[in-house]
Amino acid sequence: MLKYIKISLISACILVGCSHAFAQTNNSDNDYKKPLKQVLTEIQNRFKVKIKYSEDMVKDRVVPYADWRYKATAAKTLASVLAPLDMKVNEEGPNAFKLKYYEYSRMTVEDGREKLAYLSSKYNDKLSWEKRKTDLRPCMLEALQLSPMPAKPASKPIITNKRVMDGYTVENIAIETLPGVYVCGSLYKPLKIKGKIPVMLCPDGHFGDGRYRADGQYRYAMLARMGAMAISYDLFAWGESLLQFKGEDHRRSLAMTVQALNSFRILDYILSLKETDANRVGITGASGGGSQTMLITALDNRIKLSVPVVMLSSYFSGGCPCESGQPVHLCGGGTNNDELAGMAAPRPQLVISDGGDWSANVPDTDLPYLKKIYGYYGKPDLVQNAHFPKEGHDYGKSKRLAMYDFVAQQFKLNIGAVKGTDGKVDESKVTIEKYPAQYVFGANGENLPKNAIHGFGELEKLFAK
Repeated sequence: MLKYIKISLISACILVGCSHAFAQTNNSDNDYKKPLKQVLTEIQNRFKVKIKYSEDMVKDRVVPYADWRYKATAAKTLASVLAPLDMKVNEEGPNAFKLKYYEYSRMTVEDGREKLAYLSSKYNDKLSWEKRKTDLRPCMLEALQLSPMPAKPASKPIITNKRVMDGYTVENIAIETLPGVYVCGSLYKPLKIKGKIPVMLCPDGHFGDGRYRADGQYRYAMLARMGAMAISYDLFAWGESLLQFKGEDHRRSLAMTVQALNSFRILDYILSLKETDANRVGITGASGGGSQTMLITALDNRIKLSVPVVMLSSYFSGGCPCESGQPVHLCGGGTNNDELAGMAAPRPQLVISDGGDWSANVPDTDLPYLKKIYGYYGKPDLVQNAHFPKEGHDYGKSKRLAMYDFVAQQFKLNIGAVKGTDGKVDESKVTIEKYPAQYVFGANGENLPKNAIHGFGELEKLFAK
């Protein structure tokens, strides 16, 4: 009878939230543990918020000292609760969160601002900033396993299938960047070349269809029609790189190394062309291509202009190993993409951002920081921002138009050549090609060089040497 009464009292206390019940069932003997799913439900009820998650993410996970981790807000409580589980949440809107596994490359917006303020405290003039860059660059190259730089293969680029279009030409190109490792792309040139002309490197980003997609072809062709060369190229283990490696190899740390090396080798080749104006060499890419744009500009002074698109953020360094898989962002006691973008100064830079991703805060957070850095050189106007608050993560037409204007102005291109009778830039004369036309090595890779390596293990052996 007494046993029955005791159980009933405990049950009653649980129903009304009596602290006595917890004394009976949850205490320091079991580290105040609670199932994660139960804790998330309690947080939702207490703070009137919504937390999205899959059942697999919470299954069998337990939070130690759960009830002791409550803070003044839902966000701070979730950070405290999830920290021992290597998990976190992303804020998706007012009172809305999404459970995530720990992301080493992503902080909160507020943490990003604090990090930016901390970095800014390290320098206050051109001299101290140049010292910071001097410290960062060799560390970054070493982090990429590119110090010393691997020997350059003696082979010549493979160029195939020249096509003549309206105001421009296209050739497919492959460059051997390491023995048996090839990066493929497309080289767009003006139909008529007179004297030295500018070049824009166009590293691909994480978009479906890779460098073959229509918005990329518009961009490359329009630059050529305005009087510049443009060279697009694959991400590692994307596009024709899949002839040598598996798609999952893209999510290995060496992807970041190979992609950086690809850009350096392409830059070497472009600068060897007699028509290239070495004083007008730029780079632009979106998403993962934006990460490459900032990284290569920071490391190579041969780049004279940069346009990183939908990637600049003080709190996000890129979620793919090809962007943050090597410890580049740990150099100098810790850095971020804002500092990398600042290393472009005083070279012209247009940051393109939008309201639908991590670049949403560029106008009020990242741009003022960059203006400060460019101000050390007396050239704050050489860094600009085109922000599209109602747009999302892409290199869409409005973003391309902003890039065309900026590059045309800085590199003295003939933007009038791509305008219609209404005075607006017109992309309709660009031919959008099917994938096979852009392949270097044939529809089934039948023309892949005999020395081409196959498999990630072979790539690791190259670096082991």
